[in-house]
Amino acid sequence: EVQFVESGGGLVQPGGSLRLSCAASGVTVDTRAMSWVRQAPGKGLEWVSGIQFRGSTTIYADSVKDRFTISRDNAKNTLYLQMNRLKLADTAVYYCTTGLYCAPGSCSAPGQGTQVTVSS
Repeated sequence: EVQFVESGGGLVQPGGSLRLSCAASGVTVDTRAMSWVRQAPGKGLEWVSGIQFRGSTTIYADSVKDRFTISRDNAKNTLYLQMNRLKLADTAVYYCTTGLYCAPGSCSAPGQGTQVTVSS
């Protein structure tokens, strides 16, 4: 059974940073493309970033490009999302999932997610 456990969220001021983690079981993160998606209050799931399997290719949504960095630790079977220069609009529940990218309306959120709240 594939399971993802996200952690690292919290309350942060605009301009701050957080690092999210996604511990995987039942799947090896370096053998699958992986991505982060998020769901803001009252909105649908939004794709944020993806990383290709067995490589370093990464892609980002325009809204987070140059602020967020996706990475993985194969030894820990964990996916990360380093978030810098956070904005109010980044407030959402963040989830990790398989796949490099998902179009609006087709994203999935298999874990419980981790809440990120950006507020002054």
